[in-house]
Amino acid sequence: MGIAIAVRARANCLGSKVGAVIVRDDRIVSTGYNGTAQGLPNCEDGGCQRCENRGTKYSSGEAYDLCICVHAEQNAILSAARFGTPIEGTDVYTTLRPCFNCTKELVQARVRSVRYMYDWKHPRADVRGEYNRLQSFIRLVAQVETEDPDAAWAMPGLRGGLEIDPPGPGAQSG
Repeated sequence: MGIAIAVRARANCLGSKVGAVIVRDDRIVSTGYNGTAQGLPNCEDGGCQRCENRGTKYSSGEAYDLCICVHAEQNAILSAARFGTPIEGTDVYTTLRPCFNCTKELVQARVRSVRYMYDWKHPRADVRGEYNRLQSFIRLVAQVETEDPDAAWAMPGLRGGLEIDPPGPGAQSG
């Protein structure tokens, strides 16, 4: 998880900063962080209208289809694909539980397990059951307890507004 935390330092999203690492047999296969698509201006530079209007025009968890950012897990999957590296049967370590779309992609890629530091809940309660059902297609999805000295910077939702939970009792140590 420490490497996912280090990778997240490159994230340039104005919301949560997320890092992901894909591992096979204790070796790093690919990494990713959340930020704008390659070649586009970063969120910090006004590249994403959704991020720029976060909390005013767009509520948290909404209008992802307008966001030009690539999620950390997507970025790691796409980087592996770009270099022809298969990820079936790998383990993913990510600083935030994958969203609904990233979970679909991880299931389709046949990832073996996902370990995350911060819990994410879908903003719509009526969708959470389907989200949990989707995650059940991955052999192991588990929260890992890890110290995070940069939590305030990386996870502004912990200060309120988002349904993001820090690691709690029952989380694995890692």
